[in-house]
Amino acid sequence: MTVPRLTKPTIAVLEVLLASTDDSPAWGLSICREADLGSGTVYPILDRLKGLGWVETRIEAEPHPGRPPRTYYSLTGAGRLQATTALDARHARRFGIPRFSGGVA
Repeated sequence: MTVPRLTKPTIAVLEVLLASTDDSPAWGLSICREADLGSGTVYPILDRLKGLGWVETRIEAEPHPGRPPRTYYSLTGAGRLQATTALDARHARRFGIPRFSGGVA
């Protein structure tokens, strides 16, 4: 699996996706807000990650009146593993120590 260029915006999007859960899914504008990035930055990153097989999407089953259905974004199993590995490796290169990824030691 190919690793995308880990720019600061890409890292911010990956961290939001890593923090999202089934109970608190990430949708486009929530990712923009959480990552503190504009939609013109976030959506191309999501498209690239989806093209790499790191991200999958699903459409909101029951949209709320007055707005279109949300598209939810989540990391695939392989995407979650690749994102965690890539962010850990980047952190270790920069700081000489592994990033805590929530795994068991």
